[in-house]
Amino acid sequence: MIAWFIVACGPATFAITRFCLGLLALTAMPATSSSPSSICTDSTIQVDGQEVDVRVYGKKQAGQVLPLVVHFHGGAFVSGDLDNGCTVAGLLEAAGARVVSVGYPLSPFPKPLETGYAVLQWAYKQRTRLAGAGAQVYLAGEEAGGNLAAGVALMARDQSHPPLAGQILVSPMLDPCVGTASLRAVTGTATACKWADGWLKFLGCTRDAEHPYAVPGAAQRLAGLPPSLVMVGSADPMHDEALAYADRLEGAGLLVVRHVFNQAQQWPDALLQPGGTRTCPCAAEVEEQIRHFFDTTRCRPPS
Repeated sequence: MIAWFIVACGPATFAITRFCLGLLALTAMPATSSSPSSICTDSTIQVDGQEVDVRVYGKKQAGQVLPLVVHFHGGAFVSGDLDNGCTVAGLLEAAGARVVSVGYPLSPFPKPLETGYAVLQWAYKQRTRLAGAGAQVYLAGEEAGGNLAAGVALMARDQSHPPLAGQILVSPMLDPCVGTASLRAVTGTATACKWADGWLKFLGCTRDAEHPYAVPGAAQRLAGLPPSLVMVGSADPMHDEALAYADRLEGAGLLVVRHVFNQAQQWPDALLQPGGTRTCPCAAEVEEQIRHFFDTTRCRPPS
């Protein structure tokens, strides 16, 4: 049901060259971009009886078929918006995808998951218009968005719809215990932790922490999930929990690609910056990993 992986990159003030402006959701009004090669459009769609803001990145040429990615921004479950998702969404676009970034509600579980799944169903129905006939659908997210991507992947598996080609999880938040060595190395002796606070607000009650959609990292049944790309930084606080999830996915017999970026400075915070003046130092490496994952998971007709 859920799919989440992490693509992290760059210093806290960086932005990829495909960073887009035009930040208000205006119902299908084109936004401008700092790069003429990048196109993004803000819209409000009606799904599951609610209005949801989305930002669509990229443009499909006539006769072209692109990977279609439903993307979730980070923000520790309690902050963030479509602007904060520009970095990772732009990297997905640069790797050749059409991207639908979701302005999900910052509410306790299960509302963000329900909204995300509804947008996934909408994107699947619109896939030919958005990305071409036969376009494959992926999930992606960074930090808290990685958790949501993974949870929505589990939902899609359990509902047997829609079919997913893969999930891309970038520095995902997967462990509500926030006790891994990589996270402790970042927080040190601090008595407050924004990720711990985020988990407390996301999990409305103790029983929610036992629900696999809320905490995919603790899900007991992983079989049937799509191929996964998991990306983290070498000094990333989410390093240990992300790679532990990758190990569990692989142990369930699933295709998993892991990549650790040595130049991923200040992840996952750097991924959430809506603007900046420098390009992510690992942008080319991130794009290469995503492109290769798309190539690996692309359906090929039988010979």
